[in-house]
Amino acid sequence: MKRLPATTVYYGLTFGLRLPTWVVMAVYLVRELHFSPLQLVLMGTAMEAAVFLFEVPTGIVADTYSRRLSLVIGYLGTGAAWAAVGFVSAPWLVIALWAFWGFAYTFTSGAEQAWITDEVGVENVGTIFLRAARFGQAGAVVGLIAQVAVGTVSLRGGVILGGVFTIACGLAAILFMPETGFVRRPREERAAPIAELRRTAVKGGRYAWAQPIVMLLIGVELFMGTSSEAFDRLKEAHFLRDVGLPAVGSLDPVVWFGIFWLAGMVLNIAAIGGLIRRVERGGRQTVAQFLFGFTVLELAAMLLFALTGSTWAAIGGLLGVFFARNMQGPLYDTWLSKQITDSSVRATVFSITGQANAVGQAGGGPVLGVLGNVWGIRTALTAGALAIGPALGFYGRAIAHEGREPELAELPLPAAVD
Repeated sequence: MKRLPATTVYYGLTFGLRLPTWVVMAVYLVRELHFSPLQLVLMGTAMEAAVFLFEVPTGIVADTYSRRLSLVIGYLGTGAAWAAVGFVSAPWLVIALWAFWGFAYTFTSGAEQAWITDEVGVENVGTIFLRAARFGQAGAVVGLIAQVAVGTVSLRGGVILGGVFTIACGLAAILFMPETGFVRRPREERAAPIAELRRTAVKGGRYAWAQPIVMLLIGVELFMGTSSEAFDRLKEAHFLRDVGLPAVGSLDPVVWFGIFWLAGMVLNIAAIGGLIRRVERGGRQTVAQFLFGFTVLELAAMLLFALTGSTWAAIGGLLGVFFARNMQGPLYDTWLSKQITDSSVRATVFSITGQANAVGQAGGGPVLGVLGNVWGIRTALTAGALAIGPALGFYGRAIAHEGREPELAELPLPAAVD
C-alpha cells in the first residue's frame, strides 16, 4: 500500500493518539474499582518504573533498527494494555497492566520526535510540533465526547474504547507510515545485535553529556516528573472527595470531568496559533522564556487547585494546569530537537529525557501517595506543586545564559566504548 506524506501521517497519528482520555479511566478506577489514593499513585508508579527500566533500551532500538517498527510495537502494546484494564477488577492486575502500558509506551517515546525530525528536517520540525499540537487537541475533544458518551452508559466500555483507538493508530502506522529519513548502518558495519545496541547507547549518552543544554533539559524533566504524579493520579479523587463538583443540574461526574477536559482543549486550540507565530519570529531565547512562563503558570494553578475550598476556583486551577502543560509540550520538543544534530542518537537522547521524567515520577509518586493517605489529598497535591520549583531554576538559568551552561560544558566526557 502506498505510504502517505510524513506530515500527514504525523498529524493523523497525533489526532488519533489523543482520542483516549484519562477522564473515563480515572472515574472508572475511583467509582467502580474503589481505588485508594495510594493505589492510584502506585498505578502510576508501576508505569513509571517500567518507563525507567526500558525507556533508554527501547530508544536504542529505534536508533539502531527502525523508528517505524518501534512506533508500531508501542501503539499496539499501549492500546492492548489500556483496553485490557476495562476487562479486569483486581487492583494488582490493573497495576500490572499499567506497568505493561509503560513498557509499551517506551517504544514510542523519543521515536515519534526522532522519526518526524528525520523526515522533515530539524529546521522545519518546530512549526510541525506546534501545528500537530492543534491536531492533538482536536483529537482529545473528539475522543472525550465519544468516551464520555459511552462512559455514561458503561465506564468499562469507555475504557475499552480508549484502547481500541490506540490499536487503530498502530494499524494505521503499519499501512501508511513512511520511513525515508532514517538510514540504518550498512550490514558490513554492524556488530552483533547486543554490541550494536550497546554502541548506540554509549554514543547517545556521550552526546547528551557533551551538550550542556540537553543536560539542563534532563534536569527539568526530573523535577517535572516528580511534580506531575500527584496531580495526574489524584485530581479526579480531589473533586469527588474534597471540593465537590458544581451543583448545576444532576450531571454524572464523568460528564463533568468531560466538560473540564473539553474546556481545556478548546482553550489550547485557540491559543496555539499565536504561540506558533511568536516562536517562528523568535529563536532559542523565545522558547526558553515561554517555557519559563508556562511553568510558572502550572505551579500557581496547581497550588490553587490543591488549596482552594471553592469548586469553581478548583476548576480554574485545573484548567490552568491543562493549559500550561499542553503549551509546554511542543515547545520542549522543539528546543530539544534543535540541540540534537546527530540523527543516529536522536531517539536515544529523547529517551534519556523521558527516563529522567520517569525517575521523578517513580521516586516521588509513592511518597506523595503516602502523604495523600496519611494527611489527605490536598497535602499530596501541594507537595507535588512545590516540586516544580527547581525546574523553574533550570529555565531561569537557561534564559540568563541564552540557553548555554558554561559550567556544564567543563565537565569531562565519559570514556568511549567500542
